[in-house]
Amino acid sequence: MKRYILTGTPGSGKTTILRSLAALGYATVEEAATAVIADEQARGVAEPWTRPSFIDKIVTLQRRRQLRPAITTTPPAVQFFDRSPICTHALSTHIGHPISPALSAEIDRITREQVYDRHVFFVRNLGFCEPTEARRISFEDSLTFERLHEQTYRSFGYQLIEVPASPLPERVAMIRTQVSRL
Repeated sequence: MKRYILTGTPGSGKTTILRSLAALGYATVEEAATAVIADEQARGVAEPWTRPSFIDKIVTLQRRRQLRPAITTTPPAVQFFDRSPICTHALSTHIGHPISPALSAEIDRITREQVYDRHVFFVRNLGFCEPTEARRISFEDSLTFERLHEQTYRSFGYQLIEVPASPLPERVAMIRTQVSRL
């Protein structure tokens, strides 16, 4: 199975693209950080990203989701992931947490096992960033985070395929076309 990562800054439309691909029958995996934040906030932790355990919780959920069998309406030849441990590395750096042994081990594993395709879909910002309970980042800070994601993926040897800001159908069609060529 070919596993492709969708990455980019918060609020760039990754999750909307992922859900559109799922509606077309592709196997997809939702973002782990948002789920961890929601779970922690439901437990009364207003800002879970400030806790040292935050990154490892994301890594654990990412690994569990990556290893579970793909559920899809078509043969699972392709699977799309909303973020990856490489994104978690960028997040850890961005929020000032050290790179944990668990995160390092997971990056070593995905590299050694060649879990993800080396071509990554880099979803560019839409010119704004809507805040949510899980996404408390200004547009200006999101642009800094976008650059950090780009640098991090390149430093781990991934090739970025630009997904420019455009209407959702165009973004989805562009991704599907690229996948058919890879």
